Amino acid sequence: MTHSHTALELTDIVFPEHANHYGTLFGGNALLLMSKAAFLAARAFAQSDVVMARCADAQFLAPVPVGSVLRLRATIHRVGRTSLTVCVSGTAEQLGHAPQAVLQSQFEMVAVDKNGRPARMPRAGLNNEKEKETA
Repeated sequence: MTHSHTALELTDIVFPEHANHYGTLFGGNALLLMSKAAFLAARAFAQSDVVMARCADAQFLAPVPVGSVLRLRATIHRVGRTSLTVCVSGTAEQLGHAPQAVLQSQFEMVAVDKNGRPARMPRAGLNNEKEKETA
């Protein structure tokens, strides 16, 4: 179940320093931006510090040319006791063109306490009894 009220949108522009030798967004920088969006969404939901445990199924669907406006949307898709899954999708838009899907990935984030140990998350974000039982 998607926790749509916990969605976060991050907007940036692709400058030459973010690009590879083809003039498009370098994959490492794309992962950096997607992980930042996942972190911010997870931290807001957990109301605590979080760390990344896994990045899965990163897909680079289309090149993102320099000058494009990149919009990343991070949404909480699964909530457990100490971890959650954040799905990040990205669109790119150039002047005069419609937005195009360009990036997507899933991130497993873990809530941590002040000592860096896994910490329980609040139950407020869970929407139904079945979800509470499986978390």
